[in-house]
Amino acid sequence: MVIKVFLATSSGSTAIKKKQQDVLGFLEALKIDFAQLDIACNEENRMWMRENVPEEKKPENGIPLPPQIFNNESYCGDYDTFFDAKEDNDVYTFLGLPAPPGSKKRRSALEESQEVEGEEEREEEELRQLEEPEEPISEEEQEEDE
Repeated sequence: MVIKVFLATSSGSTAIKKKQQDVLGFLEALKIDFAQLDIACNEENRMWMRENVPEEKKPENGIPLPPQIFNNESYCGDYDTFFDAKEDNDVYTFLGLPAPPGSKKRRSALEESQEVEGEEEREEEELRQLEEPEEPISEEEQEEDE
């Protein structure tokens, strides 16, 4: 799996440059392999990006701005959705990657599955107890109760 980050190396927009640097810096910090694809100097990259951003994700003018992020051919999102995933500590899910061992998301998913398993075991035990026929009470026990 290759994460592709479409960006414009010669963008005149400071905001776009900052967003691109934020994405690249964060991916580098997490040691996630990615490829930078320049849309400013490569028309093929620009056309591919524009054609593969889903219609519902394109801005009103129809031209998506960098950075745009893909996992191979699967669209992940733009900077805003990346930022939201980063804030929610959900970048691996956003990128369509498994969380590495020891990460917060991996631990919380593991804890959640253990919690579910524990709940299922409790429910099964309760069902077993309900299904087991009660042992008949002996005459001695009946006399003690009276």
